[in-house]
Amino acid sequence: KVSFMKKIILIILVICAFAGTTNMNEKKMDELIRIRILSNSNNEHDINTKKIVSKHIQNKLYNLLKDTSNINVARTIIKTSTSELEKIIEEDLKNENYGYKINYGYNYFPEKEYNGKTYESGNYESLLITLGEGKGENWWCILFPPLCLIEAEESEKVEYSFFLEELLYNILH
Repeated sequence: KVSFMKKIILIILVICAFAGTTNMNEKKMDELIRIRILSNSNNEHDINTKKIVSKHIQNKLYNLLKDTSNINVARTIIKTSTSELEKIIEEDLKNENYGYKINYGYNYFPEKEYNGKTYESGNYESLLITLGEGKGENWWCILFPPLCLIEAEESEKVEYSFFLEELLYNILH
Protein backbone atom coordinates (compact mmCIF):
# COMPACT_ATOMS: atom_id res chain seq x y z
CA LYS A 1 0.00 0.00 0.00
CA VAL A 2 1.03 3.55 -0.68
CA SER A 3 1.58 5.79 2.33
CA PHE A 4 -0.55 8.87 2.90
CA MET A 5 2.47 11.15 2.25
CA LYS A 6 3.18 9.46 -1.09
CA LYS A 7 -0.46 9.97 -2.09
CA ILE A 8 -0.23 13.68 -1.25
CA ILE A 9 3.01 14.02 -3.25
CA LEU A 10 1.44 12.21 -6.20
CA ILE A 11 -1.61 14.48 -6.16
CA ILE A 12 0.65 17.56 -6.07
CA LEU A 13 2.66 16.21 -9.02
CA VAL A 14 -0.52 15.60 -11.03
CA ILE A 15 -1.75 19.14 -10.29
CA CYS A 16 1.63 20.56 -11.35
CA ALA A 17 1.55 18.51 -14.54
CA PHE A 18 -1.87 19.93 -15.44
CA ALA A 19 -0.70 23.47 -14.65
CA GLY A 20 2.39 22.98 -16.80
CA THR A 21 0.30 21.66 -19.65
CA THR A 22 -1.95 24.73 -19.55
CA ASN A 23 1.02 27.12 -19.60
CA MET A 24 2.68 25.14 -22.35
CA ASN A 25 -0.48 25.24 -24.48
CA GLU A 26 -0.73 29.01 -24.10
CA LYS A 27 2.89 29.43 -25.24
CA LYS A 28 2.27 27.26 -28.29
CA MET A 29 -0.66 29.28 -29.65
CA ASP A 30 1.63 30.52 -32.43
CA GLU A 31 2.37 26.91 -33.41
CA LEU A 32 -1.13 26.29 -34.72
CA ILE A 33 -2.35 25.96 -38.28
CA ARG A 34 -5.96 26.91 -38.80
CA ILE A 35 -8.46 26.21 -41.53
CA ARG A 36 -11.18 28.58 -42.65
CA ILE A 37 -13.89 28.02 -45.22
CA LEU A 38 -15.92 31.00 -46.44
CA SER A 39 -19.36 30.47 -47.93
CA ASN A 40 -20.26 32.13 -51.23
CA SER A 41 -23.19 33.92 -49.55
CA ASN A 42 -25.50 33.60 -46.58
CA ASN A 43 -28.37 32.00 -48.46
CA GLU A 44 -29.34 28.57 -47.17
CA HIS A 45 -28.14 26.72 -50.26
CA ASP A 46 -24.66 28.28 -50.12
CA ILE A 47 -24.38 27.64 -46.38
CA ASN A 48 -25.30 23.97 -46.94
CA THR A 49 -22.73 23.75 -49.75
CA LYS A 50 -20.10 25.17 -47.37
CA LYS A 51 -21.03 22.52 -44.79
CA ILE A 52 -20.64 19.75 -47.37
CA VAL A 53 -17.26 21.07 -48.48
CA SER A 54 -16.17 21.48 -44.84
CA LYS A 55 -17.11 17.91 -44.00
CA HIS A 56 -15.28 16.42 -46.99
CA ILE A 57 -12.19 18.58 -46.48
CA GLN A 58 -12.11 17.71 -42.76
CA ASN A 59 -12.27 13.99 -43.54
CA LYS A 60 -9.44 14.24 -46.07
CA LEU A 61 -7.23 16.37 -43.83
CA TYR A 62 -7.87 14.11 -40.84
CA ASN A 63 -6.59 11.14 -42.83
CA LEU A 64 -3.56 13.12 -44.00
CA LEU A 65 -2.62 14.64 -40.63
CA LYS A 66 -3.80 12.14 -38.00
CA ASP A 67 -0.33 10.68 -37.38
CA THR A 68 1.54 13.99 -37.65
CA SER A 69 3.02 15.54 -34.53
CA ASN A 70 5.46 17.99 -36.12
CA ILE A 71 4.23 21.34 -37.45
CA ASN A 72 6.80 21.39 -40.27
CA VAL A 73 5.64 17.99 -41.47
CA ALA A 74 2.04 19.19 -41.27
CA ARG A 75 2.92 22.24 -43.38
CA THR A 76 4.50 20.05 -46.03
CA ILE A 77 1.54 17.67 -46.09
CA ILE A 78 -0.95 20.53 -46.45
CA LYS A 79 1.07 22.25 -49.21
CA THR A 80 1.57 19.05 -51.20
CA SER A 81 -2.07 17.99 -50.85
CA THR A 82 -3.61 21.07 -52.44
CA SER A 83 -4.47 19.23 -55.68
CA GLU A 84 -6.29 16.50 -53.71
CA LEU A 85 -8.26 19.16 -51.84
CA GLU A 86 -9.07 20.92 -55.12
CA LYS A 87 -10.55 17.69 -56.52
CA ILE A 88 -12.81 17.37 -53.49
CA ILE A 89 -13.98 20.96 -53.75
CA GLU A 90 -14.53 20.72 -57.51
CA GLU A 91 -16.68 17.63 -57.00
CA ASP A 92 -18.70 19.36 -54.28
CA LEU A 93 -19.16 22.46 -56.46
CA LYS A 94 -19.89 20.70 -59.76
CA ASN A 95 -23.55 21.85 -59.68
CA GLU A 96 -22.75 25.40 -58.52
CA ASN A 97 -22.26 28.43 -60.73
CA TYR A 98 -19.21 29.68 -58.87
CA GLY A 99 -15.63 28.61 -58.28
CA TYR A 100 -13.27 28.65 -55.32
CA LYS A 101 -9.84 29.75 -54.19
CA ILE A 102 -7.38 27.99 -51.88
CA ASN A 103 -4.70 29.94 -50.07
CA TYR A 104 -2.16 28.56 -47.63
CA GLY A 105 -0.40 31.33 -45.76
CA TYR A 106 -1.28 34.05 -43.27
CA ASN A 107 -4.98 34.85 -43.50
CA TYR A 108 -7.38 36.95 -41.45
CA PHE A 109 -9.58 35.24 -38.85
CA PRO A 110 -12.38 36.75 -36.79
CA GLU A 111 -12.50 36.15 -33.03
CA LYS A 112 -13.87 32.75 -32.07
CA GLU A 113 -14.58 30.86 -28.88
CA TYR A 114 -13.63 27.19 -29.11
CA ASN A 115 -13.85 24.70 -26.23
CA GLY A 116 -14.09 27.52 -23.69
CA LYS A 117 -11.05 29.43 -25.01
CA THR A 118 -11.28 32.69 -26.94
CA TYR A 119 -9.05 32.96 -30.00
CA GLU A 120 -8.41 36.59 -30.90
CA SER A 121 -8.95 37.94 -34.39
CA GLY A 122 -5.89 38.48 -36.53
CA ASN A 123 -3.75 37.04 -39.30
CA TYR A 124 -2.81 33.42 -38.69
CA GLU A 125 -1.04 30.66 -40.54
CA SER A 126 -3.87 28.84 -42.20
CA LEU A 127 -5.52 27.10 -45.09
CA LEU A 128 -8.21 29.42 -46.44
CA ILE A 129 -10.84 28.07 -48.82
CA THR A 130 -13.09 30.72 -50.34
CA LEU A 131 -16.20 29.45 -52.09
CA GLY A 132 -17.43 31.81 -54.82
CA GLU A 133 -17.40 35.41 -53.62
CA GLY A 134 -16.71 34.41 -50.00
CA LYS A 135 -19.31 36.85 -48.69
CA GLY A 136 -21.16 34.38 -46.49
CA GLU A 137 -20.70 32.77 -43.12
CA ASN A 138 -17.35 31.30 -42.32
CA TRP A 139 -16.39 28.11 -40.56
CA TRP A 140 -12.99 27.69 -39.00
CA CYS A 141 -11.10 25.59 -36.52
CA ILE A 142 -7.62 24.44 -35.65
CA LEU A 143 -6.18 22.19 -38.32
CA PHE A 144 -2.88 21.42 -36.61
CA PRO A 145 -2.70 19.99 -34.12
CA PRO A 146 -5.85 18.43 -35.56
CA LEU A 147 -8.29 19.55 -32.85
CA CYS A 148 -11.30 20.04 -35.08
CA LEU A 149 -10.47 17.00 -37.15
CA ILE A 150 -10.74 14.60 -34.20
CA GLU A 151 -13.58 16.50 -32.59
CA ALA A 152 -16.23 14.14 -33.92
CA GLU A 153 -14.58 11.14 -32.32
CA GLU A 154 -13.82 12.85 -28.99
CA SER A 155 -11.25 10.08 -28.68
CA GLU A 156 -8.39 12.20 -27.38
CA LYS A 157 -10.24 13.37 -24.26
CA VAL A 158 -11.66 9.94 -23.52
CA GLU A 159 -8.33 8.13 -23.87
CA TYR A 160 -6.51 10.77 -21.84
CA SER A 161 -9.13 10.71 -19.10
CA PHE A 162 -9.12 6.93 -18.84
CA PHE A 163 -5.31 6.83 -18.88
CA LEU A 164 -5.05 9.26 -15.94
CA GLU A 165 -7.81 7.51 -14.05
CA GLU A 166 -6.15 4.13 -14.51
CA LEU A 167 -2.72 5.49 -13.59
CA LEU A 168 -3.99 7.07 -10.38
CA TYR A 169 -5.97 3.96 -9.49
CA ASN A 170 -2.92 1.71 -9.94
CA ILE A 171 -0.69 3.99 -7.87
CA LEU A 172 -3.14 4.54 -5.05
CA HIS A 173 -4.34 0.94 -4.70
